[in-house]
Amino acid sequence: MSEAIEKTIRAGEILATVRVEVVSRVKPKIRLLEIAEFVENRIVELGAEPAFPCNISINSDAAHFTPKKDDNRVFNEGDVVKIDIGAHIDGYIADTALTVDLGEHEDLIKASEDALRNAIDNIHAGVDTAFLGGVIESTIREYGFKPIINLTGHGLMPYLPHTPPTIYNFKTDRGTELEEGAIIAIEPFATDGAGKVVERGETEIYSLINPKPVRMKMARDILKEVEKYKTLPFARRWLTKAPTIILSKLVREGLFREYPVLTEVGKGLVSQAEHTVIVEEDGARIVTGK
Repeated sequence: MSEAIEKTIRAGEILATVRVEVVSRVKPKIRLLEIAEFVENRIVELGAEPAFPCNISINSDAAHFTPKKDDNRVFNEGDVVKIDIGAHIDGYIADTALTVDLGEHEDLIKASEDALRNAIDNIHAGVDTAFLGGVIESTIREYGFKPIINLTGHGLMPYLPHTPPTIYNFKTDRGTELEEGAIIAIEPFATDGAGKVVERGETEIYSLINPKPVRMKMARDILKEVEKYKTLPFARRWLTKAPTIILSKLVREGLFREYPVLTEVGKGLVSQAEHTVIVEEDGARIVTGK
């Protein structure tokens, strides 16, 4: 077994445990920060490191929300809560997500879960990602919802949580044939809205993309502090001191990438399901759960 496969499987086993443990903790009046810190700390306790900040996206938000330091926001009755978590061991990443229903949205959640399951059931070496996108889209539409067309599944490489191949959540004219041994994340999103996300401005997640010398001492201190994350995303709350004006400057100068919260353009509710799988000759091995 290669190092990449072995360490991805170990990271996936850790996430499988955290997935189960976090569900019962998401309840009305519980702080989002409490859940994010539980997830991230639990990953470390079990022997890995977070591959990115715990994403907790509620209702119309679909991705890239993580709480601020000392954030007092809480879950509410009726919320559709997406928990997206990643772990890595020496850079080898596993990535998974689930939706917790604090209301009555069973069909919306089943739409993304069944789309994930049906796509995985059709994975094998040589399958075309365009076909998988069609499976995902048809499953979601059978429930009466739309796939989100500009959020996708993706490959996973050392210290890079989003790499080719891109696996769209709808049928495309052309795709990529998956090779045996490829490590990918299948990630359907279903919505009762318009089927597309846009940035809504709030940003708490960044990554280092181009380290280079800077003049300001606070900027130098931030760069020194984030070195350990390499190219993996990190949360502003993980940093000792990170004023918006400095982070924005690092983004403008091309040192940092920012990840604004992505929200459904039609304000529709969004559900998400995701597993990391290893492509095998005649199927796929799920490494982040069952």
